[in-house]
Amino acid sequence: MLNQKSPVASLFVPHGSPMFALRSGAAGAALSTLAKSLPQPRAIIMVSAHWETAIPTVGTSERLETIHDFYGFPEELYALRYPASGCPEAADVVVQALKTAGFAVAQDATRGLDHGAWVPLKLMFPEADVPVIPLSIQRGADTAHHLRLGAALAPLAAQGFLVIASGNLTHNLRDYQLVSSNGGQSPAYVREFADWMGAHMAAHDTAALIDYRHQAPGAVQAHPSEEHLLPLFVALGAAGAQAEVSRFHAGIDDYVLAMDAFAFSPNRPQGQGVH
Repeated sequence: MLNQKSPVASLFVPHGSPMFALRSGAAGAALSTLAKSLPQPRAIIMVSAHWETAIPTVGTSERLETIHDFYGFPEELYALRYPASGCPEAADVVVQALKTAGFAVAQDATRGLDHGAWVPLKLMFPEADVPVIPLSIQRGADTAHHLRLGAALAPLAAQGFLVIASGNLTHNLRDYQLVSSNGGQSPAYVREFADWMGAHMAAHDTAALIDYRHQAPGAVQAHPSEEHLLPLFVALGAAGAQAEVSRFHAGIDDYVLAMDAFAFSPNRPQGQGVH
């Protein structure tokens, strides 16, 4: 269970298939319940697997378009909107934090929210009453880079920022096609990989996590490409070293999508507050 005595600095949440917006199930209920337990953030730094750029890029728009970046789904899905507001002032705080940590940073005044961002946000903050600052992941950059990217954001937790990183703990769409046409049984690697990641996060085994591709069971099959796992490392870094890890949901949707969700809280000595 989540220890509410510690402030939550960051979350890693699943966004599943786009249909998660309409059929949110147990994972959606877990996201909604968790969000209700949190204090209202000053702003959400939203890191989606579906926004990849060459260098870290911060969205600075005041009004964030709902991007329907998928095709072939029911019309009712395309009718959904998430009327989020941005906050240029808060976005500048994010930009300066990244620059202070040594990152080259770009800004994008037109970027909206792709389904990796707006679907979980709609479940967690349905009133769209918290400003959202999109932040990209880096195409071709490794896990260590994204851990450092998150670490650059760690000081912002004390200023009321909440990092929400969205992806999936496993993501192999080719296996989905195979499984859905051949009996519909989840491959063993889906839960094995998800549990390995959860156990090594709980043990603060950062070295193994960074090297998951060589150490975790079924790693390459779980992630033929890495973009849906890289946001996890941003969330992990944003909570600081030795963060308290809470897995507040575990499950599998669509045979191959591990929907595990994690909250990360800075691990401060008892009695130590934020200064």
